[in-house]
Amino acid sequence: MEIRQMRYFIEVARREHVTDAANALHVAQSSVSRQIVQLESELGVDLFIRKGRRVKLTPIGKILLARVEQVMNMIGEAEREVKEYLDPEKGVVRIAFPISLAAHVLPTVIYAFRQRYPEARFQMRQALYRDLIDGVINGEFNLAMIAPLPSEDTQIRSKLLFTERIVALLPLQHRLADRAAIQLSEMQDDAFVTLPEGTIFREIVLQACSEIGFTPHIAFEGDDIDALKGLVSAGLGVALMPEVTLVDSIPHSTVKIPLVEPEVTRTIGVIIPTQRKLLPTEQLFYQFLSEFFASDGE
Repeated sequence: MEIRQMRYFIEVARREHVTDAANALHVAQSSVSRQIVQLESELGVDLFIRKGRRVKLTPIGKILLARVEQVMNMIGEAEREVKEYLDPEKGVVRIAFPISLAAHVLPTVIYAFRQRYPEARFQMRQALYRDLIDGVINGEFNLAMIAPLPSEDTQIRSKLLFTERIVALLPLQHRLADRAAIQLSEMQDDAFVTLPEGTIFREIVLQACSEIGFTPHIAFEGDDIDALKGLVSAGLGVALMPEVTLVDSIPHSTVKIPLVEPEVTRTIGVIIPTQRKLLPTEQLFYQFLSEFFASDGE
């Protein structure tokens, strides 16, 4: 199997269309078709189901795609490692992150890192919680900031960077809005606004409420943290929020209030693969993360 065949195979599999793949690769359609047929002949299996101009992966094709993507990621990393070996301060850090860390935490640490290494570059990708873990495991990226830290896994290594508070965000006219701190139980009769089902932060909210004996009435859902801020600002409910998402400003017509009894927190950390080494520039950034948040907490 040649590198060119693997590239063509991946592009056709992703686009499910030979012509579209050829256009993306800037080669003739006949060249792509020929390489795919040759690959199938060499392997002795059908990788695609043909439906007119469109194609779909066969079950064995899906298995091969996952393996080939891993191989291509490794080849790409090998090329980068050779380039970065002589001068890691000018390399690239590929990092993924959740939306809740996008506005303040990640930009702050990247800015500080580039103050020390101004020629370092970043390739950043936002992803959902499970996709962050899977991406590190399968080689899409080597570093992911994540919250909360995942359970133990033989394929990833987790490092705690800091622990943050979860706070209540209330409409300005809420009955508890003038309090210095509130107990979570005092919110049990309120309408809540939360992230959609399946999101890890929604699970944190539900678990915190469950531990003190109530299930919150969820009146509205928002696709992201900014949507929740807007819903609270409009007076449509209350929300629990990661405090870091409110660092720069409190939304209009809302108030942020600490929670006590119980105090609700979440861990913030970074995960890396256990079965691959970080590339030189990524290793620099990984070490810098520990230093940055250690000094920030002092």
